[in-house]
Amino acid sequence: MNSEFEQSESGGTLYIVATPIGNLDDLSSRAIAVLSKASLVAAEDTRHSGRMLQTLGVETRMMALHDHNERDRAERVLQKLEEGSDVALISDAGTPLISDPGFILVREARRRGLRVSPVPGPCAIVAALCAAGLPTDRFAFEGFLPSKKGARVAALERLSAEAATLVFYESPHRILDAVDDIAAAMGSGRELVIARELTKTFETFYAGPASDVLQMLRDDPHGSRGEFVIMIHGAKKEAADAGMEEVDRLLKLLLKELPVKKVAKLVSEITGKAKNDLYQRALTLKDT
Repeated sequence: MNSEFEQSESGGTLYIVATPIGNLDDLSSRAIAVLSKASLVAAEDTRHSGRMLQTLGVETRMMALHDHNERDRAERVLQKLEEGSDVALISDAGTPLISDPGFILVREARRRGLRVSPVPGPCAIVAALCAAGLPTDRFAFEGFLPSKKGARVAALERLSAEAATLVFYESPHRILDAVDDIAAAMGSGRELVIARELTKTFETFYAGPASDVLQMLRDDPHGSRGEFVIMIHGAKKEAADAGMEEVDRLLKLLLKELPVKKVAKLVSEITGKAKNDLYQRALTLKDT
């Protein structure tokens, strides 16, 4: 075990508590108990989460911890933990740290040997995937697509040969543009499933070729409202193989002039593929 993260027997516990993504009944009894017994709830938005806690009858003191203040607030939370108090970390919805704040706090807590314990529950990407009918043996969660069209198209083109199911979050004001760009970058026939408003009253799934899904969204008067999870069927084997051929070509060209580590870094930046995987691939090509 890495001694940097050895767990201390003293101090409180930082609980990472998943909260509902829409339906309050999805909150587990364990989660409610942890939120009730903790000395502090660190929440992404105290107003939003405060309403949930009030509905549950939970009176635990709250503190805002979000993207813009996490570095400053994390130290206060860590002090509470080191004094022996338990703290619950929650996001606005779903599982904290999944495209939400918390990484800085959790990593530092583990570095200091403090106990970090997950309280599992709702997660939008898992909820969407299990009901989508797409392959789930391998999937790649890519968070939010870039907001600007040029960067978004470039990101999609880099991922077009990926064989795993691709998963993205998207906002309502960009959903139509995002699907239009998917059709352009990956082909109008690429299979998509989009989940909207998961676990809520107007939960909807749109499925089919990219061009058809785009039209479904346009035809639905609610098609640009709510929260979205986009899922894209991975590339067929032929496309994936073609993509790897291009990667190998880049690796071979650069290996003629640069060391393996530098080559892996550059090709990772160009293709979006994992640097460690490319490093191993480059070593193989160099040896052969």
